[in-house]
Amino acid sequence: MTTDPKKVCVFYDGSCPGCVKDRATYEKLAGKHAQEVEWLDITGQEETLRAQGIDPRRALLELHVRDEHQKIHSELDAYILLMRRTPVLRPLAWLIGLPGLRQILSMAYRRWVRHRLKKEGRL
Repeated sequence: MTTDPKKVCVFYDGSCPGCVKDRATYEKLAGKHAQEVEWLDITGQEETLRAQGIDPRRALLELHVRDEHQKIHSELDAYILLMRRTPVLRPLAWLIGLPGLRQILSMAYRRWVRHRLKKEGRL
């Protein structure tokens, strides 16, 4: 796995059409900031994930992002980190980080991901 230590690395589910679409949307919204992000499709990358300290099952259930300091962030923390890097998404990052709303969104996110994976037969 080649990585630039100045970039963040997003571990995403490339087998998920919605995830691939979300990546393309992010890159479009990020504009020039898109070059600050590396994307790693987690499909079939169990050993790579373990080497990063990420449980492969959890990688399917929640987004993981490694920051420029090599720290791994997951679920909403990962989304917030990624959104803060893009000016147009910063207000949304602030909003989803609000106490109360954050917990509700986290619960809804986990439920949606589990539903999607069960429907696809991957959970």
